[in-house]
This record gives sequence, structure tokens and C-alpha cells, in this order.
Amino acid sequence: MDINKKKDGTKLIYELDGELDLVSSPILQKDIDESIDGVTELVFDFKNVKYISSTGIRVLLASQKIMNKQGTLKVLNVNDTIMDLFKVTGFDSILNIENNP
Repeated sequence: MDINKKKDGTKLIYELDGELDLVSSPILQKDIDESIDGVTELVFDFKNVKYISSTGIRVLLASQKIMNKQGTLKVLNVNDTIMDLFKVTGFDSILNIENNP
């Protein structure tokens, strides 16, 4: 997984490329933990994410819990396979998911 992080004021954007799995999830979580202070908008761009495991979903859930206290979280450009997983697990009702038509 390649993690490209951009910060613009209080907005933090993660552009992810690859698989958010058992190996990459702890790396992403550590980076979020080190970068989240003062962030009021957290964005994950899933345009190039091909797969997400349960550990990846936990990263999103932990991030959502933090952002519930200090701002908003968005997940962008989720492919159909991952969207189906979010729907089956109920995460589509927890996460703010925005897909481009």
C-alpha cells in the first residue's frame, strides 16, 4: 500500500493505493495517530484501493470515532466491491461515503 498524505490547514487527506490489509493498516493507523491533532476534516481517497480487510475497517472506525469529537470524516471514490462490503457490514451507515458518478 502506498500512502500519500496531504495537509491543508486543518484538512488532512490520505490518498491510498493498493490493499488496506493486515500489513498496511497498522502503518496507516500510526500515521493517523501522529497527524490527527487539530484536524477538523479527515478524508480518505479510495480511488486506488483494491481491497480492505477487517483491520482496515477498524482503522476507519477508529478514525470516525476520533472525528466524531473534532470534525468530519469522508471516504471518497469507493469501488463497488468495497462498497458492497461496507453495506453488508453496516459501515455505509456509519461512514460518510462520497462517490463520483
